[in-house]
Amino acid sequence: MKLDITTLEGQSAGSVDVDDAIFGLEPRADLIHRYVRWQLARRQAGTHASQGRSDVSRTRKKIYKQKGTGSARHGAASAPQFRGGGKAFGPVVRDHSHDLPKKVRALALRHALSAKAKDGSIVVLDKAAVAEPKTKALRGQFGKLGLINALVVDGSELDANFSLAARNIPNVDVLPVQGINVYDIIRREKLVLTRAAVDALEARFK
Repeated sequence: MKLDITTLEGQSAGSVDVDDAIFGLEPRADLIHRYVRWQLARRQAGTHASQGRSDVSRTRKKIYKQKGTGSARHGAASAPQFRGGGKAFGPVVRDHSHDLPKKVRALALRHALSAKAKDGSIVVLDKAAVAEPKTKALRGQFGKLGLINALVVDGSELDANFSLAARNIPNVDVLPVQGINVYDIIRREKLVLTRAAVDALEARFK
């Protein structure tokens, strides 16, 4: 498969041959879904918690005698049915993450890249670098390229000026190639890869 290469100024810079085993697969939604669930579950903090009946600071004394009152039997004011008592079956601190095989994660990433390629939503830049960290100038260049909602993936090292200029543009994310992931790919309309990122991805999957 051939992809056209463009510059930030919108000029043609040739083309690049990409591997069909990475960009030419028939996308499988089930693999992409499994990866996104795994990724978001790992991100979830799991620090939510509530006080149970053993955690609240209330007396443990039996509030009234067991028999003869005509009321239900109770042992402590910390029971959930009383105001100020503990919460029954409340959330506890826990880890929400689950396992996903490494080969499945790698395959899901290839299918996400292939899905963008199939939709014609991949833009290949010769390089993601600017002379000055000017957000207004970079936004104008993105506008010429039709990049309103995009993920920009560069090589292993990001250009400092480009990162500074892009970080205040809404709906635009910039990542090094080692940080590429399925969730960020599918949440943006366009995937912008530099020539260095394409070479790094092909080397990674070979």
